[in-house]
Amino acid sequence: MNKIILITGATDGIGLETAKRLYAEGHTLLLHGRNAEKLAATEATLANGTGTGLIYTYKADMSRLDEVDTLADAIVKGHDRLDVLINNAGVMRVPETVTRDGLDVRFAVNTIAPYLLTLRLLPLLGPGSRVVNLSSAAQAPVELDALTGEKRLLEDMPAYAQSKLALTMWNNALAASLGSRGPAFIAVNPGSLLASKMVKEGFGIAGKSLSIGADVLTRAALSDEFANASGLYFDNDKGSFAPPHPDALNNQKCRAIVEVIDRILGSL
Repeated sequence: MNKIILITGATDGIGLETAKRLYAEGHTLLLHGRNAEKLAATEATLANGTGTGLIYTYKADMSRLDEVDTLADAIVKGHDRLDVLINNAGVMRVPETVTRDGLDVRFAVNTIAPYLLTLRLLPLLGPGSRVVNLSSAAQAPVELDALTGEKRLLEDMPAYAQSKLALTMWNNALAASLGSRGPAFIAVNPGSLLASKMVKEGFGIAGKSLSIGADVLTRAALSDEFANASGLYFDNDKGSFAPPHPDALNNQKCRAIVEVIDRILGSL
């Protein structure tokens, strides 16, 4: 069956490799990117392949939450359903770490933007749909004042690790609160040190094949193996479902993350 699948950060890295696979299988893709030229090149690359699905492209800077809102508006206006949302867009090392909203850019892009986008698209994501959130093996306890932007995290990796745990925690909170009324919320570590731009810039190494990550994201999006995995964490370094950081298993802490994000969004 043809699925309608939104992939954020689809113009390079794991997002692009996943898009290639899903398009080759005939699915309709909604591709998000920050750069119009790269989006056009991605669409051309896919269209020249063997896929038979449709392609829609959407430009937005995920560090600007007003643009995330505009992105959601465009998708809701253009589509009456969404089968899979893959929240793939992410950042770690950037020249400017504070957004114009006063937030740490890692929390803005990796945690808050996908939460906002997911909430806005819930009317299109009924039971049976899936939200796949790209987590990481790097997870560190979240400092709530860093999430709100009151505290500045000076080092890239701690900010990244906190933002990915915060993502995993809201994933689990929404899974618990919506239950069978909503889509499945699945957090996935696609694999450590894959050959993405983030890894090359952050660690100065080539990294392992992107196909490792694309394989598991394709499975998370479509396979029966993930059909009843809402609120679970798949660790692709282990090749199985596994416990995330203990904070992501603490319902009270997970709800606290959601409450803080809701306050941030309400104040903008």
